[in-house]
Amino acid sequence: MIQRVVAILWPSFITAGIATVLFTTAFDPAVIFIDYDISRMGLYTISFFLFWFFGAITATATCYFLKPCEAINKARMAAAND
Repeated sequence: MIQRVVAILWPSFITAGIATVLFTTAFDPAVIFIDYDISRMGLYTISFFLFWFFGAITATATCYFLKPCEAINKARMAAAND
């Protein structure tokens, strides 16, 4: 179980870091969210955690949709061994 959690969170963490760098290089969050009284560091932090959340959701969906294939492969292996 812990291996699956790490397999979801670690790649999404790396992806969030890269996405935050690319996003904040192209767009200034302080200009986009000018109506809010949040510092630039706060906006960078919020954007990082949002990207991490979206990355974790997509990694979780990937793990979820990979599960049926494992069951199919186990059934095929069992049928081949008989």
